[in-house]
Amino acid sequence: MAPGIRSRAVVRSVQKVSSTRAFARVAPHLVPALDRAVHRLTRGKVLLSAQLLPGIVLTVRGARSGLERRTPLACMPEGAQGAQGAEGAKGTGGRAGSWILIGSNFGRTDHPAWTANLLAHPDAVISWQGEDIPVTARLLEGEERDAVWKAVLAFWPPYATYQARIDREIRLFRIVRRGA
Repeated sequence: MAPGIRSRAVVRSVQKVSSTRAFARVAPHLVPALDRAVHRLTRGKVLLSAQLLPGIVLTVRGARSGLERRTPLACMPEGAQGAQGAEGAKGTGGRAGSWILIGSNFGRTDHPAWTANLLAHPDAVISWQGEDIPVTARLLEGEERDAVWKAVLAFWPPYATYQARIDREIRLFRIVRRGA
């Protein structure tokens, strides 16, 4: 079970709310701002949204500007770091030091900017549980993407609602520790 969440009823309630269009309008402005502030105040030790889903702060160069961009994101850890979904689902395989990033943009029509940044600059850094980790990102495609998408939906079912709401395919990235 994710830290801070003790009840399946609470998880289901949050999943229901996070699937609404109202949430999709408000959350992209509110959730990252709160996460950035709390992450900064706790010196990288706490992400508010990670009380429900595992989370990282992604630092990657902007696709056009080349400037560093810091974005708090939910993620699906794989392998040895013990992927724990909202209801305690076990990891998705034996990949130590890898995470799946889901470019859902809360079910909004455009891809989130951080996905274009990773496509342009796949080498990045994540803050994971207070540790800064150099990573490399790879966009998942084809059968590999399809298999990971199934795991993502088992991990957090509202992603299915986001995908149904939009015409674009939600981008999935696997990020791995550099040198792993």
